[in-house]
Amino acid sequence: MSKIYVFSGLGVDERVFDNIDFGRLDVEFIDWIEPLNNESLESYAFRISKKINSENPILIGLSFGGMLSVEISKIIKVEKLILIASAKNKFELPFVFKLSGKLKLNKLLPNSILKHQNSIINWLFGIESNKEKQLLKSILQDTDTRFLKWAINEIINWKNEIYPENCIHIHGNLDRILPIKNIKADFVIKNGGHFMTVNKAKEIQDVILNLI
Repeated sequence: MSKIYVFSGLGVDERVFDNIDFGRLDVEFIDWIEPLNNESLESYAFRISKKINSENPILIGLSFGGMLSVEISKIIKVEKLILIASAKNKFELPFVFKLSGKLKLNKLLPNSILKHQNSIINWLFGIESNKEKQLLKSILQDTDTRFLKWAINEIINWKNEIYPENCIHIHGNLDRILPIKNIKADFVIKNGGHFMTVNKAKEIQDVILNLI
Protein backbone atom coordinates (compact mmCIF):
# COMPACT_ATOMS: atom_id res chain seq x y z
CA MET A 1 0.00 0.00 0.00
CA SER A 2 1.32 3.43 -0.95
CA LYS A 3 2.45 5.91 1.65
CA ILE A 4 0.14 8.92 2.02
CA TYR A 5 1.45 12.43 2.57
CA VAL A 6 -0.96 15.13 3.72
CA PHE A 7 -0.50 18.86 3.22
CA SER A 8 -2.78 21.14 5.25
CA GLY A 9 -4.21 24.46 4.14
CA LEU A 10 -3.14 28.07 4.44
CA GLY A 11 -3.15 29.19 8.04
CA VAL A 12 -4.09 25.72 9.29
CA ASP A 13 -2.28 22.57 10.34
CA GLU A 14 -3.04 18.89 10.79
CA ARG A 15 -5.59 19.63 13.53
CA VAL A 16 -8.18 20.20 10.78
CA PHE A 17 -7.88 16.46 9.98
CA ASP A 18 -8.47 15.31 13.57
CA ASN A 19 -12.05 14.24 12.80
CA ILE A 20 -10.99 12.06 9.87
CA ASP A 21 -10.09 8.48 10.72
CA PHE A 22 -7.53 7.17 8.24
CA GLY A 23 -7.68 3.74 9.86
CA ARG A 24 -4.64 1.58 9.07
CA LEU A 25 -3.46 3.72 6.19
CA ASP A 26 0.17 4.82 6.35
CA VAL A 27 -0.32 8.57 6.70
CA GLU A 28 2.25 11.30 7.34
CA PHE A 29 1.38 14.96 7.81
CA ILE A 30 3.98 17.26 6.32
CA ASP A 31 4.82 20.33 8.38
CA TRP A 32 5.28 23.61 6.53
CA ILE A 33 8.84 24.87 6.10
CA GLU A 34 9.86 28.51 6.19
CA PRO A 35 9.81 30.12 2.72
CA LEU A 36 12.94 31.84 1.49
CA ASN A 37 12.90 35.52 0.58
CA ASN A 38 10.89 36.05 -2.63
CA GLU A 39 10.66 32.28 -3.12
CA SER A 40 8.29 30.98 -5.78
CA LEU A 41 5.76 28.24 -5.05
CA GLU A 42 7.60 26.02 -7.55
CA SER A 43 10.88 26.44 -5.67
CA TYR A 44 9.15 25.89 -2.34
CA ALA A 45 7.52 22.71 -3.69
CA PHE A 46 10.92 21.39 -4.75
CA ARG A 47 12.39 21.96 -1.29
CA ILE A 48 9.47 20.51 0.67
CA SER A 49 9.28 17.51 -1.69
CA LYS A 50 12.54 16.35 -0.09
CA LYS A 51 10.43 15.32 2.92
CA ILE A 52 8.77 12.67 0.75
CA ASN A 53 10.90 9.55 0.92
CA SER A 54 8.54 6.96 -0.57
CA GLU A 55 8.19 6.11 -4.25
CA ASN A 56 4.93 6.72 -6.07
CA PRO A 57 3.10 8.12 -3.02
CA ILE A 58 -0.43 9.39 -2.64
CA LEU A 59 -0.66 13.12 -1.90
CA ILE A 60 -3.63 14.68 -0.12
CA GLY A 61 -3.74 18.48 -0.21
CA LEU A 62 -6.20 20.77 1.53
CA SER A 63 -6.76 24.26 0.10
CA PHE A 64 -3.29 25.85 -0.38
CA GLY A 65 -1.83 22.46 0.46
CA GLY A 66 -3.62 21.14 -2.61
CA MET A 67 -2.02 23.75 -4.84
CA LEU A 68 1.35 22.85 -3.35
CA SER A 69 0.61 19.17 -3.98
CA VAL A 70 -0.07 19.96 -7.64
CA GLU A 71 3.35 21.57 -7.92
CA ILE A 72 4.99 18.61 -6.15
CA SER A 73 3.29 16.21 -8.59
CA LYS A 74 5.24 17.93 -11.37
CA ILE A 75 8.47 17.04 -9.59
CA ILE A 76 7.88 13.47 -8.45
CA LYS A 77 5.66 10.71 -9.75
CA VAL A 78 2.57 10.15 -7.60
CA GLU A 79 0.02 7.37 -7.61
CA LYS A 80 -2.87 9.68 -6.77
CA LEU A 81 -3.37 13.34 -6.04
CA ILE A 82 -6.39 14.04 -3.84
CA LEU A 83 -7.38 17.68 -3.54
CA ILE A 84 -9.82 18.90 -0.89
CA ALA A 85 -11.35 22.40 -1.07
CA SER A 86 -8.56 23.42 -3.41
CA ALA A 87 -7.80 24.30 -7.03
CA LYS A 88 -6.09 22.27 -9.76
CA ASN A 89 -4.85 25.26 -11.75
CA LYS A 90 -5.13 29.03 -11.98
CA PHE A 91 -8.36 28.80 -13.99
CA GLU A 92 -10.19 27.48 -10.91
CA LEU A 93 -9.26 30.48 -8.78
CA PRO A 94 -11.85 33.25 -8.31
CA PHE A 95 -11.46 36.35 -10.46
CA VAL A 96 -11.00 38.49 -7.34
CA PHE A 97 -7.85 36.48 -6.50
CA LYS A 98 -6.33 37.18 -9.90
CA LEU A 99 -7.30 40.86 -9.75
CA SER A 100 -5.74 41.17 -6.30
CA GLY A 101 -2.55 39.65 -7.67
CA LYS A 102 -2.35 42.08 -10.57
CA LEU A 103 -3.05 45.09 -8.35
CA LYS A 104 -0.92 43.75 -5.48
CA LEU A 105 -3.79 44.38 -3.08
CA ASN A 106 -2.47 41.68 -0.76
CA LYS A 107 0.42 43.97 0.14
CA LEU A 108 -2.11 46.25 1.83
CA LEU A 109 -3.48 43.58 4.18
CA PRO A 110 -2.74 44.41 7.83
CA ASN A 111 -1.54 41.65 10.14
CA SER A 112 -4.66 42.08 12.29
CA ILE A 113 -6.85 40.73 9.48
CA LEU A 114 -4.57 37.76 8.85
CA LYS A 115 -4.07 36.68 12.44
CA HIS A 116 -7.30 37.45 14.24
CA GLN A 117 -10.53 35.59 13.89
CA ASN A 118 -13.65 37.60 13.16
CA SER A 119 -17.17 37.14 11.81
CA ILE A 120 -16.04 37.58 8.20
CA ILE A 121 -13.38 34.86 8.56
CA ASN A 122 -15.95 32.58 10.18
CA TRP A 123 -18.37 33.15 7.31
CA LEU A 124 -15.73 32.59 4.64
CA PHE A 125 -14.60 29.32 6.21
CA GLY A 126 -18.14 28.10 6.86
CA ILE A 127 -17.65 27.83 10.61
CA GLU A 128 -20.67 26.18 12.25
CA SER A 129 -20.02 25.98 15.99
CA ASN A 130 -18.21 27.62 18.89
CA LYS A 131 -15.84 24.65 18.99
CA GLU A 132 -14.88 25.30 15.37
CA LYS A 133 -14.41 29.00 16.11
CA GLN A 134 -12.02 28.14 18.92
CA LEU A 135 -10.11 25.70 16.72
CA LEU A 136 -9.65 28.21 13.92
CA LYS A 137 -8.72 30.95 16.40
CA SER A 138 -6.04 28.73 17.93
CA ILE A 139 -4.62 27.71 14.55
CA LEU A 140 -4.48 31.30 13.26
CA GLN A 141 -2.68 32.43 16.40
CA ASP A 142 -0.10 29.68 15.92
CA THR A 143 0.56 30.49 12.26
CA ASP A 144 3.54 32.63 11.30
CA THR A 145 2.47 35.95 9.76
CA ARG A 146 5.38 35.98 7.32
CA PHE A 147 4.34 32.57 6.01
CA LEU A 148 0.72 33.72 5.64
CA LYS A 149 1.71 36.75 3.60
CA TRP A 150 4.03 34.72 1.40
CA ALA A 151 1.41 32.02 0.79
CA ILE A 152 -1.37 34.49 -0.03
CA ASN A 153 0.91 36.12 -2.59
CA GLU A 154 1.68 32.74 -4.18
CA ILE A 155 -2.01 31.80 -4.31
CA ILE A 156 -3.23 34.92 -6.07
CA ASN A 157 -0.29 34.87 -8.49
CA TRP A 158 -0.38 31.13 -9.20
CA LYS A 159 0.59 30.47 -12.80
CA ASN A 160 -0.16 26.77 -13.16
CA GLU A 161 -2.26 25.97 -16.24
CA ILE A 162 -1.74 22.19 -16.21
CA TYR A 163 -4.46 19.76 -15.25
CA PRO A 164 -2.56 17.30 -13.00
CA GLU A 165 -2.61 13.57 -13.77
CA ASN A 166 -4.28 11.01 -11.47
CA CYS A 167 -6.09 13.83 -9.70
CA ILE A 168 -9.31 13.46 -7.69
CA HIS A 169 -10.97 16.65 -6.51
CA ILE A 170 -13.29 16.81 -3.48
CA HIS A 171 -15.10 20.11 -3.05
CA GLY A 172 -17.96 21.57 -1.04
CA ASN A 173 -20.90 23.16 -2.81
CA LEU A 174 -20.94 26.00 -0.24
CA ASP A 175 -17.23 26.85 -0.33
CA ARG A 176 -17.05 30.66 -0.17
CA ILE A 177 -13.28 30.97 -0.54
CA LEU A 178 -13.01 28.80 -3.65
CA PRO A 179 -16.56 28.80 -5.09
CA ILE A 180 -17.55 25.55 -6.75
CA LYS A 181 -18.75 27.40 -9.86
CA ASN A 182 -15.07 27.63 -10.87
CA ILE A 183 -14.26 24.03 -9.96
CA LYS A 184 -14.45 20.77 -11.87
CA ALA A 185 -15.06 18.49 -8.89
CA ASP A 186 -15.14 14.70 -8.90
CA PHE A 187 -16.93 14.52 -5.55
CA VAL A 188 -19.18 17.28 -4.20
CA ILE A 189 -19.81 17.45 -0.45
CA LYS A 190 -23.32 18.74 0.19
CA ASN A 191 -23.35 21.84 2.41
CA GLY A 192 -19.56 21.62 2.61
CA GLY A 193 -17.56 24.80 3.09
CA HIS A 194 -13.85 25.55 3.32
CA PHE A 195 -13.69 24.05 6.83
CA MET A 196 -15.38 20.82 5.79
CA THR A 197 -12.55 18.51 6.91
CA VAL A 198 -13.76 19.49 10.39
CA ASN A 199 -17.55 19.68 10.07
CA LYS A 200 -18.11 17.26 7.16
CA ALA A 201 -15.33 14.87 8.13
CA LYS A 202 -17.31 11.62 7.83
CA GLU A 203 -18.33 12.34 4.23
CA ILE A 204 -14.76 13.19 3.25
CA GLN A 205 -13.40 10.19 5.14
CA ASP A 206 -15.72 7.87 3.24
CA VAL A 207 -14.62 9.29 -0.12
CA ILE A 208 -10.92 9.01 0.72
CA LEU A 209 -11.16 5.44 2.05
CA ASN A 210 -13.11 4.36 -1.01
CA LEU A 211 -10.51 5.93 -3.30
CA ILE A 212 -7.59 4.30 -1.54
